Amino acid sequence: MTTSPTRTDAPTRREQILKEAARLFAERGFHGVGVDEIGAAVGISGPGLYRHFPGKDAMLAELLVGISERLLDGGRLRVAESDGDPRAVLGSLIDGHIDFALDDRPLITLHDRELDRLKDEDRKRVRQLQRQYVELWVTVVRELYPRAGEPEARAAVHAVFGLLNSTPHLGGAPLDRTGMERLLRGLADGAFGALGD
Repeated sequence: MTTSPTRTDAPTRREQILKEAARLFAERGFHGVGVDEIGAAVGISGPGLYRHFPGKDAMLAELLVGISERLLDGGRLRVAESDGDPRAVLGSLIDGHIDFALDDRPLITLHDRELDRLKDEDRKRVRQLQRQYVELWVTVVRELYPRAGEPEARAAVHAVFGLLNSTPHLGGAPLDRTGMERLLRGLADGAFGALGD
């Protein structure tokens, strides 16, 4: 089974700005970072950022809406590329979310701390995308564990998200990437396994 395409070309200036903005916002909070600092992190003047974004609010919105869209699109792609075996589909969804949890830790922190700073329209869009992502998982979990009720499957999905999204709280790297992937995959499998076959 193929997975989401891997980007091999260099990130665009816009992507560089977003990556550094996410890191800085996660480290110091949205209001603790100025456009000059974000610009300095990517080697352009603060005012130069306005060629790419109208302001910090637009960066935050693109970061949080963007990651929600990528998670949903990636999940849908994994389901579409599957051979229909719910166990394999769930494993692929878990792998994709583990990649997110290990590669995009600043975005997890941003979501936890700064979601309420988004404009209503952007916040509603994030919530809508997240609900669709949850539903994707719940459908697969219920196919794999048909005796589990809908509330149990939904609770299990949210619990696994909470477990995987705890990566920003790990501090230093207690394990290497492969070790963390293995551990998180085992924990997620164990959580879903509690639903029984």
